[in-house]
Amino acid sequence: MNSHLLAIDQGTTSSRAIIFSRLGEVVCQHQIDLKQSYPQPGWVEQNPQEMWENTLACCRQVLAQISAKNIAALGISNQRETTLIWDRKTGKPIYPAIVWQDRRTSQLCKELATHKISHSLPEKTGLLLDPYFSATKIMWLLDNIADARERAERGELAFGTVDTFLLWQFTQGQSHATDATNASRTLLFNIHTQQWDKEILSALNIPAALLPEVKDSSADFGDTAKELFGERIKIAGIAGDQQAATVGQACFHRGMVKSTYGTGCFVLLNTGNKVVVSKNRLLSTVAYRLENKVTYGLEGSIFSAGTTIKWLRDTLKLIKTADETETLARQLNNTEGVYLVPAFTGLGAPYWNPEARGALLGLTRNSGVQHIARAALEAVAYQTRDLITAMLKDGVGNINALRVDGGMIVNNWLLQFLADILQVAVQRPACSETSALGAAYLAGLQVGVYQSLDEISAQWQVNAEFKPLMSIVQCDQLYQGWLRAVNRVLPH
Repeated sequence: MNSHLLAIDQGTTSSRAIIFSRLGEVVCQHQIDLKQSYPQPGWVEQNPQEMWENTLACCRQVLAQISAKNIAALGISNQRETTLIWDRKTGKPIYPAIVWQDRRTSQLCKELATHKISHSLPEKTGLLLDPYFSATKIMWLLDNIADARERAERGELAFGTVDTFLLWQFTQGQSHATDATNASRTLLFNIHTQQWDKEILSALNIPAALLPEVKDSSADFGDTAKELFGERIKIAGIAGDQQAATVGQACFHRGMVKSTYGTGCFVLLNTGNKVVVSKNRLLSTVAYRLENKVTYGLEGSIFSAGTTIKWLRDTLKLIKTADETETLARQLNNTEGVYLVPAFTGLGAPYWNPEARGALLGLTRNSGVQHIARAALEAVAYQTRDLITAMLKDGVGNINALRVDGGMIVNNWLLQFLADILQVAVQRPACSETSALGAAYLAGLQVGVYQSLDEISAQWQVNAEFKPLMSIVQCDQLYQGWLRAVNRVLPH
């Protein structure tokens, strides 16, 4: 039996294809960077054609090493909430992809906050009314692109998050579907009934004809068109990147938690078959859905993690490479009171303030590049503590360990500081490509490469564990300084 699995990880800054062995080892991979454009302050867009072509090119590159006929199935992990609408006949998008970080609908969200539907949104969808989610992006497209609303009502247009758009392209329009994890990030999906919510669609004036079919995270999503790779490949697993990482990290039991440090930072805690309704502005979401059984998660999202390091490198030009931050951080005992609040596109959980803006606080004549670089890394840990504190207040019980993944986890200094500030063990897995691995696992489950989640769980291995070394008193003092800094950037 073919036991190789092809995974696509279509992220915010790159498209990647990875072939995994049955044991979850990376056999080969290829990555192409993806550009973003910022046509106005707070707007973030991507070119859907580039997204598709890059993804296809990455797949072809790895399939040149392991032939398509040796691939058991394909899984897709994708940046979530990013919104596309395209023509069903031509497959051509009517506008660039509006990226999850985009804040153009802030005013629309304020207006909707006075509508009676706003009270039932958190209860039905587990989400908050925020520009982050797909719903207001769809509304903006329907209201601002010529003829879009009329065409949508006539059934000529299709909406999808990135997974749905890629699926459409791979199957040449044969499959218009998504999985429950991606659907749960649109603000249109009732996570209790597992259906698109008619009341919400009506209130937001979004035609149901636009929407894809919602399937399990492991399901038959169709086959890739034969001419793409010379053989058809079954598309058998789809999950939003954070949920895919939860699967890749084998967080299959209630109370297990993972944090991904990529462009943003996303902490997701498995809450089992119960929806935990947050009183601390976290999100209730679908962690995964298998055989029609839903496992829920409690999630906190931070908009800027790796983005902050990129800003130091590309905009300020204070560093040449991201890994310099570790060397710089180690040159100091502390930041001497310097805090960087990276609210470049507002603040995510638990603040949810799109108006907040970034700030560098506590500077003296003595402050240098080391202080700023260290403050940038520390900000990632402080924001993670914001999220973990909110989870504990929501009564999720003790958190004994945090499984971490994403591009930033190569930084040992950061992971030690994270363990200190959280006062919990931080575990880095043997395979850092956990979103792609999770997509591969989901595809493998569907086609019988794996029989159960237990079998997948047994494959998870730790590469390094970081235990708290700092005193609780010291880490609490540092964190109080962070809270004061955040208070300075929030509009009063």
